[in-house]
Amino acid sequence: MIKILDSTLREGEQTPGVYFAPETKLKIAEFLDHIGVDIIEAGNPAVDSEIALAVTRIANAGLKAKIGAHSLCRIDDVKKALDCNVSFLGVFFSVSSQRLQCDYNICLDEALDKIVEAITYAREQNDSLLIRYTPEDTVRSPMKNVIEAASAAVKAGANIISIADTTGYTTPFQQKRSIYYFVKILKEELAKRELYPQIEVHCHNDRGLALANALDAYRAGIDIIDVSVMGLGERAGIVDLAELLINLSDLIEEKNFWKLEYLKDLYNLVSEYSHVPISPHHPAVGKNAFTHYAGVHVTAIAKDERLYQSLNPEFFGSKSSIALGMQSGLTAVELALKQIGREELVENKYLVAKILKEIKEMAKRGTQIDIEKELIEIVNNC
Repeated sequence: MIKILDSTLREGEQTPGVYFAPETKLKIAEFLDHIGVDIIEAGNPAVDSEIALAVTRIANAGLKAKIGAHSLCRIDDVKKALDCNVSFLGVFFSVSSQRLQCDYNICLDEALDKIVEAITYAREQNDSLLIRYTPEDTVRSPMKNVIEAASAAVKAGANIISIADTTGYTTPFQQKRSIYYFVKILKEELAKRELYPQIEVHCHNDRGLALANALDAYRAGIDIIDVSVMGLGERAGIVDLAELLINLSDLIEEKNFWKLEYLKDLYNLVSEYSHVPISPHHPAVGKNAFTHYAGVHVTAIAKDERLYQSLNPEFFGSKSSIALGMQSGLTAVELALKQIGREELVENKYLVAKILKEIKEMAKRGTQIDIEKELIEIVNNC
């Protein structure tokens, strides 16, 4: 079964301007746990003492999910993470030629020593700890460097190797730039060394392909996929939690235990405290996700919602609705009248047509018409 790692509290808080207080982080973590996320990456404790406090509180909250901390590949930072009582530790160190030469000013062997030192220390502290090593910017690094670093990490005690598409470079449309390719190559090369860690992917959305790449990784047999609420994260963010679960729920034949009905409340909570609005067109959780507007659409869904819906809104704790405006037809007015408890007016075709004319006139202002308030006013004036 594919595992989901949610990084809203770590990667998501790397969105410029986003800050979650410790009590808010715990609420978000509880929602993620209700949904059935396997791993919650709660933050990097070395960044700030308040982050360390939040990670500790979440780790001690008795949630079913494994609670993780993010850390530089450095003993002092690893110690701060382990002091938070986490059950998952993610350490990262790039082995790309450019980073080794221009940023770190070390050779590959020196990099391997640092990776092994940090992971060995963590493993010595906690034999049951789930440890992930990430060769940052994996997909733009020489594959031989990635294989050497991943092999050394696993031998030192890492359980998971993450393929990080740190800059959103991959695409499913070019074989040797696809996540599918990197997953297959990494698994094959590690298996030749009789090493079988879990493989994870962390896909950034710089080219708008994060979800496509994550699904490509699923096709390749990935074990863990990283996500965040609303795809929050550095630059263009990462894979969106809701969008991934919607698609995986279609792809996975066996019964899964994701409780999608909690998504809407979770997204509203994260949006409120991050001050990042949810797009009205966001699948499943956006205001317009199950709203029908054009006359042809409304006439059809009045007979059978499946004619213009491939998702069941009930799975997400929602229901279908209609909108009124320039694109509306008589059927939309009739349904809206029933919605406000004035279904006796539906038989008056002249009145319905007059109401529709007023609706179209009001729509020219360029804002959505409030059925519960403005339609009532239109009816009263007609």
